[in-house]
Amino acid sequence: MASPRHVPVLVDRVVALLAPPLERPGAVLVDATLGLGGHSEAVLQRLPGARVVGIDRDPTALELASGRLAEFGDRFTGVHAVYDEIPEVVADLGLEQVDAVLFDLGVSSMQLDVRERGFAYAEDAPLDMRMDATTGPTAADVLNSYSAAELARILKEYGEERFARKIAAAIVRERQVEPFTTSGRLVELLYAEIPAPARRTGGHPAKRTFQALRMEVNDELGVLRRAIPSAIEAIGPGGRVVVESYHSLEDRLVKQAFTRVTRSEVPEDLPFVPEGSEPAFRLVTRGAEKASPAETAENPRAASVRLRALERVTPTTRGAAS
Repeated sequence: MASPRHVPVLVDRVVALLAPPLERPGAVLVDATLGLGGHSEAVLQRLPGARVVGIDRDPTALELASGRLAEFGDRFTGVHAVYDEIPEVVADLGLEQVDAVLFDLGVSSMQLDVRERGFAYAEDAPLDMRMDATTGPTAADVLNSYSAAELARILKEYGEERFARKIAAAIVRERQVEPFTTSGRLVELLYAEIPAPARRTGGHPAKRTFQALRMEVNDELGVLRRAIPSAIEAIGPGGRVVVESYHSLEDRLVKQAFTRVTRSEVPEDLPFVPEGSEPAFRLVTRGAEKASPAETAENPRAASVRLRALERVTPTTRGAAS
C-alpha cells in the first residue's frame, strides 16, 4: 500500500481562528474530520494547554493519525465515529461542552493517495470510495444498482456534471454487459460519453463523476446537515466552530447553518437591540475565506477551499442551533 502524503490546508489561519478559546489549560478541541492529523498536530504543538479529541470514520486514517500524535500522550484522544455523532462522542468522554470544533470536509489525503481505496481516477483500482471500508455500499454498488434517473440526479447535484443524463444512460447500458468493478472502465466510459470540446476544459473529465459517487457513497451532505448544528450546540461561551469546505453545496449548508444562529430576531427598523435579544453567536470570518495563490500553488487541494468560523457569545442554551 502506498504511503499517503498530507499537507493540511490553511493550517496557520485555522490555528489562529481556533486559538482564542483553546489558550486556557484543559481546553478541548473536537477535530471532527481528523484525517492524518495535520491540523490537530499544529494545534497540539502551538497551543500547549489544549486537548484534542480526533474523530474519523476511517479506521486506517485514525490508526495513522493516532501514531503521529502519540507523542502528545493523553492530550490526544482518537475516536472511531462519523462526525454527526459529536454529541455522543462528547457525552461518552464525560464532557458537557467543548471549546472548539473543526471540520476539514471532503476526501482526505489518506483516501486520495492510497490506490486501493478507489477514490482517485488517475489509475485503475476497485470502485470502493467508502471512507469507512468496513461498512456500507461501495461506489460499484451504486453504479450497478441505481436507476438511470437516480444516477443522473447525483451526477448533476453533487458533481455539477452537464452530461449527467447521457452518462447515466451509458452506465445502465454497459452494466448489463458486465457489472462495474474498477475505476478504469468507468473512466473509459466517461471519455466516450463526454464530448471532446468539454473534455478539454474544467479539469479531468472523470473528476465530477468521481466526486458525486464519493459524496453519495458516504452520505456526505446528510452527515453535514446533522453535524453542523450538533457542533454549534456543543461549544460553550467563547467557543468556536471552524469549517473548511471544498464543494459549493457543503459551503452553502455551512453558511445557512451559521446564518440561522447569528441572525437577530429583532425587527430591522428597531433603533436598538433590547438586552437579552442579541444573537447567541457571531460570525468570526467575513464571508468565506480562500487560500492565497501561493498556498494553492504549493498545495493544489487548497484551490477550492472555503473557510468559515463562528463563535458563541452568550451562555449555552440547549436547542439554540436546531
